[in-house]
Formats: sequence, C-alpha cells, structure tokens
Amino acid sequence: MTRIRRGYIARRRRTKIRLFASTFRGAHSRLTRTIIQQKIRALASSHRDRGRQKRNFRRLWITRINAVIREIRVSYSYSRFINDLYKRQLLLNRKILAQIAISNTNCLYTISNEIIK
Repeated sequence: MTRIRRGYIARRRRTKIRLFASTFRGAHSRLTRTIIQQKIRALASSHRDRGRQKRNFRRLWITRINAVIREIRVSYSYSRFINDLYKRQLLLNRKILAQIAISNTNCLYTISNEIIK
C-alpha cells in the first residue's frame, strides 16, 4: 500500500502559529507545543496589561498634576483642584492637565486662579 500524503490545513495552521512566535527565543519559537503555550501566555499577558497600562498612566497624570498644584499653593491639593474643576464645569481630562502642568506651568496657575474665583 502506498503512503498517503496529508493535507495542507494542519501545516498551514502551524506555520501561522510559528509566524506569531518567530521573535521568541529558543524552543518557544521552534517547538509547536511550546509555541502554542507561549502564544496563549503572551495573549493573556497583553490583555491583562492593556488595563494595567491605562491604570498606570492615570496614576502618573494624577501625580504630575498634584506635584505642580502643590508647588503653586501651600494648602491646595489635587482633589480640591479636580473638585473645583467639576464645580465650574470645565471639561479638561487628566491627560491634558498633566501635559499643561509639564509644558506650561503658568497656564495651570491661571486655570487654578480662575477656578477659585
């Protein structure tokens, strides 16, 4: 009985997985079972860290705003500043406020003065 050649579907699936793991080191880019495990792990990590990245950037923005605001006034804090922003209905998000705080401190100073009045 002659040997039957297998189809191309499984090979196509494996090459697709190998392309995903082509930058991994060692057996993680060579052995199919290990590649599949590492792919699952990599995708899980990237999914988890997308949320973590948003959290970390928000913390960074809050820290920057708070540092600049405490330089401007002694008894003024980030929470009071944000509360006053909401009272005055000024729609500036934390990312923009942090950029203003880093690049143009005087602008943030004038914003805080306008809020307090």
